[in-house]
Amino acid sequence: MSYLGIEKSILGKQWIGPSAEQERNQEKLFQETGLPIALCAVLSRLNVSANSLEKYLEPTLRELMPEPAKLKDMTKAAERILIAAKTGEKVAIFADYDVDGGCSAALLIDWFRFFNVECTLYVPDRIKEGFGPNIKALQLLESANSLIICVDCGTLSHEAIETIQTSDLVVLDHHLASETLPKCHAVVNPNRQDELGNLSHLCAAAVVFLCLVEMRRLQRVNEEKSPDLLEMLDLVALATVADVAPLIGVNRAFVRQGLKILARRKRIGLAALSDQIKIDQELSAYHLGFLLGPRINAGGRIGKPDLGAQLLISQDLEAAKAMAERLDQLNFERRNLENQIKEAALEQAINRKTVGSLAWAAGDSWHPGVVGIVASRLKEATNLPSVVIGFDGLIGKGSGRSISGVDLGFAIQKLMGEGLLLTGGGHKMAVGLSLAKENLEKAMSRLTEIIEQQSTTIDSSPKVNIDTLLLPSAATLELVELLNSAGPYGPGAKAPTFVFANMQITFLKKIGTSHLRLKFSDDTGSLDAICFNAFDNEIGSTLENHGGNSVHLCGKLDINYWRGRKSVQLRLEDAQFSNV
Repeated sequence: MSYLGIEKSILGKQWIGPSAEQERNQEKLFQETGLPIALCAVLSRLNVSANSLEKYLEPTLRELMPEPAKLKDMTKAAERILIAAKTGEKVAIFADYDVDGGCSAALLIDWFRFFNVECTLYVPDRIKEGFGPNIKALQLLESANSLIICVDCGTLSHEAIETIQTSDLVVLDHHLASETLPKCHAVVNPNRQDELGNLSHLCAAAVVFLCLVEMRRLQRVNEEKSPDLLEMLDLVALATVADVAPLIGVNRAFVRQGLKILARRKRIGLAALSDQIKIDQELSAYHLGFLLGPRINAGGRIGKPDLGAQLLISQDLEAAKAMAERLDQLNFERRNLENQIKEAALEQAINRKTVGSLAWAAGDSWHPGVVGIVASRLKEATNLPSVVIGFDGLIGKGSGRSISGVDLGFAIQKLMGEGLLLTGGGHKMAVGLSLAKENLEKAMSRLTEIIEQQSTTIDSSPKVNIDTLLLPSAATLELVELLNSAGPYGPGAKAPTFVFANMQITFLKKIGTSHLRLKFSDDTGSLDAICFNAFDNEIGSTLENHGGNSVHLCGKLDINYWRGRKSVQLRLEDAQFSNV
């Protein structure tokens, strides 16, 4: 049964309310705790009971931190890195070109600086070198360094890694592994096939942080000084959110604690970037995922590949300001590229009329730096696992993004094993690949089959999951702060979505070229709302012509900061008229 009977909203979505069990648990939680019913609805969805409430609302590293040494090769890796730091060895860090790779590298570089060791940073060019270590780059690093640490990559780079003869090489990664691992000093990866899988939700920066924790344990045995690791959680939080890691278990503690560190603005690069884009409020997971993360990524996508990582490790304010400005400009250019390719990719997917399990698109000269973002947009538009490929001549490079219940990383590994791809790897929700143009149709057809074998019940019809009804008078600053205490929100812990039913729109104004600002009310009170990119779809023009009709509005509550004042607003995501 659809929520409020809405089978098809303005945006063509079905509204789904909480299950009967969730509603029972919500009521039970309300009776036992006296917390606002809206918060109880969210906690019920997240399977939080009254007994576990305190620990959930205050996730601590003390309670949730796993024992690093239980990961295979962890102690071996930590011991080798410690030797390099103590003896002042030449150390190179090979990092992936995204936020997770940049944060992973910055963690290690910060840590080594405590020992007065300056590491060499190498970030590959996405277009020229592709993902992961390559023979030429590793041999260059080997010629000048006795230790090479690969972060957020390396698990599948057997050929390149096994060319190393004179240097030790350590891999700190989280991408899916094959049955065999590259022959090197150590491979630490919670997604190794011989791991238990209980830490598979960690991003690479979290794996690096666990390695730092293990090194600190080893140092304590010898009563040696070590850096303050808690101060480094800003990077772990940023990477966790930007890499779309599930916000469960220790990841919640990483992000919660990391946001506290970020609030102190001690990292020069992140403070400069926040100022560049005029963030004038306390940072949240939203800022990390949608404002800071994309800009740090922009260098690796269409600019200088190591620019984001250099910003994170910068110790010079003026240099950091210049890098922040450049990254902001690159992000603007990236958005323009993305929009051009997105329109073509969506048209392809619609014309192809892919049914049931996979949406995909491919085109000549599509920039490889933005195909991943376009794949995300295609996934959002179709509610299907999506792959987007850009061809340069006869070779294409692409990215894929998945939906809940479909392990796209596994599917890509299968394609690799069957010889349909030149390269491929990733994890459940995101993958990268390359292939010959002659294999395109066959590879996508086979990928469709593998996905269907995983899940024969993919429902691509768009839906909005609702937590509960709310009145404007109940949407207070106190409630939003309580809701935020149940965060951070993201994959695995979706942010609360509320419905305001039978509302009257009392003010409406187009902002810029595509945004919509409005005010709505009922007998209990009124509330401001903002709908981003409203005129990129039907919701903007439809609400503009509301004609005084009452309307159901759904979205997420957040705090608007304006001239030092705080107020609650609804981030509007969907709507439907009450009489339809």
